[in-house]
Amino acid sequence: MNPIVVIPSRMASTRLPGKPLADIAGKPMIVQVLERGREAGIGPVAVAAGDPEIVTAVRAAGATAVLTDPALPRGSDRVWAALTELDPRGEHDVVVNLQGDLPTIPPDYLRRVLAPLENPACDLATLVAPVTTEEERHLTSVVKTACAFEPGKDVAPALYFSRVAIPWGEGPLYHHIGIYAFRRAALARFVALPESPLEKRESLEQLRALENGMRVFAARVAKPPFGVDTPADLERARHEIASQVAG
Repeated sequence: MNPIVVIPSRMASTRLPGKPLADIAGKPMIVQVLERGREAGIGPVAVAAGDPEIVTAVRAAGATAVLTDPALPRGSDRVWAALTELDPRGEHDVVVNLQGDLPTIPPDYLRRVLAPLENPACDLATLVAPVTTEEERHLTSVVKTACAFEPGKDVAPALYFSRVAIPWGEGPLYHHIGIYAFRRAALARFVALPESPLEKRESLEQLRALENGMRVFAARVAKPPFGVDTPADLERARHEIASQVAG
């Protein structure tokens, strides 16, 4: 595998406007995320930006950013648009789509998301973590994944994703983490497909892959990273990164 990490980012946010440029330990959040990507050591890292301000901030940090069409509907579309500019010859056969609001993500998670791609049947890999509380079980903002891991294994097929608690019955539930590793050909196919019925119903774009026969596999990690969506999340990220720097 020859991966590249691409981070889609745009300024629009209903709960925290301009969050990619929010200061965390003296750096814009998007730069903090980019540094986590670099720390993973799996390949080059770039930002697929929807706004010129993000490009300016990333380049000021000495990193790579591509300005993409602000009308693109989703992060996966932005990642593909940037990839075609960054790597027109197709040298990178795996593309890791890292969300731009995960400034404290453990770099090891980006290595873990590549593990399912060792199986040639896998088109698209993602991450899950165990659901640990009743609140998490019932929150519709926490996407659940229907998957089951064989004893001693941490990779399994992901059969469905939903905002409700699935599957039914006794046993663990898994919280989906929105980080994806696409085979390049799979990403090209995915972004060319129209929205699918279940994707629209659940408002989950990964269902488009399943509805069109693509194989999705999940790697299990200990706990989900938290995303920065609110001012409280931002303060938590500032505290965690400041603690790491001080330590």
